[in-house]
Amino acid sequence: MKILVIEDNESVSSMLEMFFAKEEISGEFVSDGLEGYQRSKTAEWDVIIIDWMLPSMDGMTICRKIREEKNTVPIIMLTAKDSESDQVLGLEMGADDYVTKPFSPLALMARIKAVTRRYQVTIEGTADRTVIKTEHFEINKNTREVSLYGQLIKNLTPKEFDLLYYFAQHPKQVFSREQLLEHVWGYNFYGDERTVDVHIKRLRKKVGTSNQPFFHTVWGVGYKFDEVLVEHEI
Repeated sequence: MKILVIEDNESVSSMLEMFFAKEEISGEFVSDGLEGYQRSKTAEWDVIIIDWMLPSMDGMTICRKIREEKNTVPIIMLTAKDSESDQVLGLEMGADDYVTKPFSPLALMARIKAVTRRYQVTIEGTADRTVIKTEHFEINKNTREVSLYGQLIKNLTPKEFDLLYYFAQHPKQVFSREQLLEHVWGYNFYGDERTVDVHIKRLRKKVGTSNQPFFHTVWGVGYKFDEVLVEHEI
């Protein structure tokens, strides 16, 4: 596994460098934001870890630029412990996950494994419903391609694809936020359900319309995937 870490805190970088060596992970560490962004384009990374506050270019800008280039590499943001707005903004900019400081290497490793798990499954290959075809969507698990109305959707992040694929496997079934965190993210998200809401909101913007949002809120429970036309969607 190759991981790019863009972090200007020397103690954090040193801690991760020692932990990565123990886990036999190839890690590259960059302390400058602009340099880190440029480095992100020069190799195939399994995961990119980006701190929020960086010299030259902040983490949100790096994340946004990576996604604008249609790069779907999993991104984990590092944020301050009490920066709730930062966490939400990071997800909206295209991050797949976030870790709040201070954190333990084991907690970060759980996030890394979660965001890369589905890629490993794809590389190994599975015969379990590789392509899902619905009334409007065609979703290919192996190529991680999504077509809507016959047009290829190119701007989905890895976690958005995972969420759409999971919903399409279970049309009209209602899932709580806790269930989605468990099945799509792959671990306990420590009670923070905001990430589900943010990803649903982004998917609605990217593939839905006002009268066909595809992802419907079921008040008091969670969400469901339904391709039915509606007059209003709250």
